[in-house]
Formats: sequence, structure tokens, C-alpha cells
Amino acid sequence: MIGVGLIGLGMAVTPHMLALRDLAAEGRVTLIGGFSPTPTRRAGFADQWHVPVFERLEDLLAAPGLDLVLILTPPGTHLPIAEQVVAAGRHMIVEKPAEITAARGEALAAMAERVGLRCGVCLQHRFRPAALRLKAALDAGGLGRLLSASASIRWWRDAAYFAQPGRGMRARDGGGVLMTQAIHTLDLLLHLAGPCDAMRSFAMTSPLRAIDTEDVVAAALRFRSGAIGVLDATTVARPGYPERIELAGTEGSALLEGGRLTLHGRGGEVLTLGADAATGGGADPMAFDHGPHRALIAEMLDALEAGRAPSNDIRSALLVQHLIEDLLKEAGTA
Repeated sequence: MIGVGLIGLGMAVTPHMLALRDLAAEGRVTLIGGFSPTPTRRAGFADQWHVPVFERLEDLLAAPGLDLVLILTPPGTHLPIAEQVVAAGRHMIVEKPAEITAARGEALAAMAERVGLRCGVCLQHRFRPAALRLKAALDAGGLGRLLSASASIRWWRDAAYFAQPGRGMRARDGGGVLMTQAIHTLDLLLHLAGPCDAMRSFAMTSPLRAIDTEDVVAAALRFRSGAIGVLDATTVARPGYPERIELAGTEGSALLEGGRLTLHGRGGEVLTLGADAATGGGADPMAFDHGPHRALIAEMLDALEAGRAPSNDIRSALLVQHLIEDLLKEAGTA
């Protein structure tokens, strides 16, 4: 079994712990413990999950049997924490985004690679069953040559969400709707359609909340494959709607809406997979199933056992972060 520890015991910890509990029941992982610098979070985590907690990060990283750590802290803390994780010789999964800037993410990736450690990023939308099926269809040529690829993320975040100190501020989060909410769908779009090499974008901050990052974005995209499309991302669309990815090619088309996939083939055949489900697009950002987190962590376990990089390694995850920075620079808000 692979020993797993968690760094950061805030809001993001719940789906990870639900996933790890499943994997522990299957005999794939053993939970070494968690660390937070905040005593109340340590106590709450221990009470809820009955897992050991450590008062010092150094003690968790030195714990016998620890192989893999999940870094679930705010983005700007990932690099200094990862430095300690790498020094301790542990593999890691970091919450999205990889770091507060793409440059810092690149530094994190290089640091792990120098010593042969694996680093994955928690972009779990790639691991939804419908997304996996669509990726397989694309890889098999089921849509032919891709002509059009678009994404819409029309979510809502209420005042309570932005009441947490620093939430929505560049200094804490590194960006607004693109970096903090739409990054999952935009990453999946790139995972499916390939890299984007040109864009025209607009971004603004609405009067609904006192933040210094964008919460409304629109863009036109051109992909390296030659396909073109649009991006529509916001957190001002109450009550929040399922995110959408729409693809069209020479042999068929696909609509991925939340957890539901509809594929239309050239001969008129239609495939549907998945069902409507909460995706965290409304006032409760944690209202989603933990199954994709479980699949993401399982992929890292498979990669460690096989001695290969995970499919969601940090290098692949940095593609979306570079695109986000390019979109904001093009919009004049970077």
C-alpha cells in the first residue's frame, strides 16, 4: 500500500478524504495523517476523519511509510511547501492551479523532475466518466477532424464565498474566474481539443463583489489543430448552471454538459452517457461527487506503481495556466 498524507485541511480536503477512504477500503492506500498550521482545523479534521494529525509539517514529512502527499493549500503556498516535500523525497499531488503564476509552476515542476519525483495536479474534470468516454472517442477518430471547440462556464458565487479573507484577490488566488473556477473546464477543453495558439479576449470585474480579479470573461480561441471556438466564463450567473464543452468535427459532434455526454455520429447514431448532477457551479462550491477525485488519485497510484508519470502530471496542467495568463494579457487585465 502507498502511504498518503495531506497538507492543508480546509475546504478542499473533503472530496480528497472521501476518495482516500474508498481507496483505503480497497487496500490501495494507508492514511499516514494530515497537517495544518491551524489548531482548530487539525482538531476538526481528526474528529471528522479519525486520522492522525501533525502539529509540524516536518513531522508529517518524516513519518515512516509516507510516499505521497496531497498539497491542498492556497496556490501561492505550493512552491515553498513542495520544496520541503521534495527534500523529504515524497511524491505529490497539488490542488489546482499548480501555483499562483505559471512561472512558479514551472519552477515547481523542474524541482520535482530534477530528483525524479512525480507531481500531479488536481484537475479532476478529466476523470469524470463522460469526459473519459469523450476523450476515447476523439482519440479513436470518432469526430473526425475537429472544426469547432467551445466552452461555457456560467457559475455563481455568493457573498459568503467572497467573505473569506483574500478570496478573489490576486495576491491570494493568483486570478479570478479563469484561475479559480473555469480552470477545470478550460483544462478539459485543452485536454480534448489540444493546445490553443491564438486568442482574442475581454475581461472585467463586475460591481457585485469587492475583488481585484476578473469575474466575467469572453474570448475567441484558435487551436493548433486549426479548430476555432469561444470561451464564456463568469461567476455572476445566478444560481449557476452546468458547465458545457461543445465539439464539432468532420465526422460528428459532442456536447459535454456537467456529467452528461451526448455524442452524434455521422450516420445519425446518438450515444448518451452520464446523468445530470451537481458540479459545484452554484453557491456551494463543494456540491459535487468525489468519484473523479478518487479516479485522479488512483491514476497517481497506478503511475507510481508502474514507474511512469501520471496522465495529469504538472507539465500537462501548466498548459491551461499559460493559456489563462495569455487570455488576461490579451484582455489588458494581467
